[in-house]
Amino acid sequence: MAQVQYIGTGRRKSSVARVRLVPGNGQILINEREIESYIPFEALREVVKQPLVATETLGSYNILVNVKGGGYTGQAGAIRHGIARALLQADPEYRPTLKRAGLLTRDARMKERKKYGLKGARRAPQFSKR
Repeated sequence: MAQVQYIGTGRRKSSVARVRLVPGNGQILINEREIESYIPFEALREVVKQPLVATETLGSYNILVNVKGGGYTGQAGAIRHGIARALLQADPEYRPTLKRAGLLTRDARMKERKKYGLKGARRAPQFSKR
């Protein structure tokens, strides 16, 4: 018998998260590790749980995440986006709630590229009159 699962892909900065929601007791595994051991900051763990709190489904799904790229903040944002998209697959009724909370919008802010003639994206070499 095939087990029911809902899949969502989330992105943030240079991070990509593939999220699977499986009916269960609320366990969150990120790259086969518990969320507490993978994400060291409580605030970022709250960010990951935002879609579940908004839809009041915190203990009803086990969440299996595979995430690559970026740092803690980018990965937490990508996981949040992926969970929100997977919840939409689970129940389309969640759409207005998730949309109002701003969890379905992909955060388009990226690192700006370095330009030639400059030391960084905008930082110019030091100016001297003489």
